[in-house]
Amino acid sequence: MSEFVTRAGIEIDRKLAEFLDSEVLTPLGRDLGAFWQGFAALLADLVPLNRALLARRDELQAQIDAWHITRRGQPVASQDYQSFLREIGYLVPEPGDFTIGTVNVDPEIATMAGPQLVVPVLNARFLLNAANARWGSLYDALYGTDALDAPPPRPGGYDKARGDAVIARGREFLDSALPLVGQSWADLADEHDGKLQDENQYVGRTDKGLLFRNNGLHIEVVFDREHPVGKTDKAGIADIVCEAALTTICDLEDSIAAVDAADKLVAYANWLGVIRGDLEDSFEKGGRQMTRRLADDKTCTGPDGATHSLPGRSLLFVRNVGHLMTNPAIRLPDGGEVPEGIMDAVFTSAIGALDVEGHGRFRNSKTGSIYIVKPKMHGPQECAFTNDLFDAVEDLLGLPRHTVKVGVMDEERRTSANLGACIAAVKDRIVFINTGFLDRTGDEIHTSMQAGPMIRKGAMKTSKWLAAYEKRNVGIGLRHGLSGRAQIGKGMWAAPDLMKQMMAEKIGHLKAGANTAWVPSPTAATLHALHYHQCDVFEVQQGLGEVPPLGDLLAIPLAEGTNWSDAEIREELDNNAQGLLGYVVRWIDQGVGCSKVPDINDIGLMEDRATLRISSQHMANWLLHGVCMHEQVMEALRRMAAKVDAQNAGDPLYTALVGNEDGPAFRAACDLVFNGVEQPSGYTEPLLHYWRKVRKAG
Repeated sequence: MSEFVTRAGIEIDRKLAEFLDSEVLTPLGRDLGAFWQGFAALLADLVPLNRALLARRDELQAQIDAWHITRRGQPVASQDYQSFLREIGYLVPEPGDFTIGTVNVDPEIATMAGPQLVVPVLNARFLLNAANARWGSLYDALYGTDALDAPPPRPGGYDKARGDAVIARGREFLDSALPLVGQSWADLADEHDGKLQDENQYVGRTDKGLLFRNNGLHIEVVFDREHPVGKTDKAGIADIVCEAALTTICDLEDSIAAVDAADKLVAYANWLGVIRGDLEDSFEKGGRQMTRRLADDKTCTGPDGATHSLPGRSLLFVRNVGHLMTNPAIRLPDGGEVPEGIMDAVFTSAIGALDVEGHGRFRNSKTGSIYIVKPKMHGPQECAFTNDLFDAVEDLLGLPRHTVKVGVMDEERRTSANLGACIAAVKDRIVFINTGFLDRTGDEIHTSMQAGPMIRKGAMKTSKWLAAYEKRNVGIGLRHGLSGRAQIGKGMWAAPDLMKQMMAEKIGHLKAGANTAWVPSPTAATLHALHYHQCDVFEVQQGLGEVPPLGDLLAIPLAEGTNWSDAEIREELDNNAQGLLGYVVRWIDQGVGCSKVPDINDIGLMEDRATLRISSQHMANWLLHGVCMHEQVMEALRRMAAKVDAQNAGDPLYTALVGNEDGPAFRAACDLVFNGVEQPSGYTEPLLHYWRKVRKAG
């Protein structure tokens, strides 16, 4: 049997085609022949445009490189630089006054503020955990992390002293979010005691306790005197359950390693499972066999006696890949591979249509929308292409116009510099803009690669361009009407074990005007939810709107006049090399696209391809400008290979780097640095995909 089948002149992996036919298109009631004919026509129309946009990226980069080479060693004058960028079309005119027109947006996106999870779609258990993270136990989150200002739990079972500290912190939270008249929650004798200062905060009674609402988020106070905690509690409170991850991004991009049809089939099948509501994952934990399923909705009886239902699960986005990569799952008539972003748009939307048309156990979107996050777009032309692509997908699937919504990742320099025009290009379907420090820094380095050596990676966080980038994203989003209609998001807290530090710092995202921000785990989502009770983001947004000048955003972070010591150069190379190898070895050898990777100080960080992009580009930049030499980089890679091996000593699936420099993982790391200048936009995907395929081939 052939590995491929031919449909309307295109060759598609047989298993993938059968999956689409039987699991998606037939339940939707779509005519199979008409779908594949329409898909072939869509590819014929849009693939040439996709390729032209990538060629335009290369053309602009070549012009920018040449401009910097001729001026190397001279200060970059802001106005001359801007004039040049306008002349070549990198900068486009501002679109003028407009307000986005997106309609049929679920409240979790438009009118509520809360945490957002990003989860690798290839891992079914993680995916289910994230989808179920709409509600989280505050007691568990405090007891098991360093967010609680108390000694860590003693080993050997429940630590009552720690438990008492958790309960006291929980009462403090309730006093802050749900203040009572004349008393503290710590004074209550039972669930009938006490009176809210604002009686409108009371929502109703659940099967476990009482439900309240503050700043749009729900809090369930569980009363249960039979529970081990509740039986010793003065008021019988067994737990405080917080509404946490309002939204989750099911990720087909940076957090997974998907390089062929087999990988994509798993990704699409898991996305289908959470949309259809029947995804399950069985595993062993603590010697017991367990099965994870999607959570049911939460019901309560309101003050009027009526029964109300609240979502038991996060509202799900799906993140497609960008415009760059192709995938061998589909062969085009000209022999080329299908642009993966086009394939993702069609297939994930077709699966999403099952939800829109009522074929799932639950409803993801109550408003009939499909939410797709689109990453790594460069400027308004590429955003307009995505809008056209989604138009074509809706026509192919027979969906009403603007059913498919888009979240725009503001993570490329040309998008940041033209953000208003990018929003205008998708103004009737946009539901999300988001900043991402690492990818954005990677593109910052690559775009100005020829201008000179960059400042050290750690110094990027205090650079002028970054401060302008974060403020401009919020200000431009508010200027064009995103508040109350779409999310303005901020990036990931990468250290899942440092929850105390997260609680001290991440409220800054809310104060900056973000009505959502990324967290690395369901536990972190529960803790981060407390910030949204402290701070009314929509009120904060009313006082914002400052848009720093474009010149600040375009200030290139060059290390002008800096002479680093040998020790400083070695320190920087080691830091970059350790992060690079620690991530690459899992991606290439194990197909793990996101995991908790120890950094050079042995602190576990949730790493994905964005980390790799900045580390490899930074090393490539220093090499190009003679800050370091080839052999110094190799020495750093070899030193850090030994460290990474030691950090992974307990992993039975791990393949050592030391003594295996000819292996695909180490060679991939070398290529990412030594060929970094030539990589399109500094992306890591082309090399990662190549070496992962080598590894899979044995």
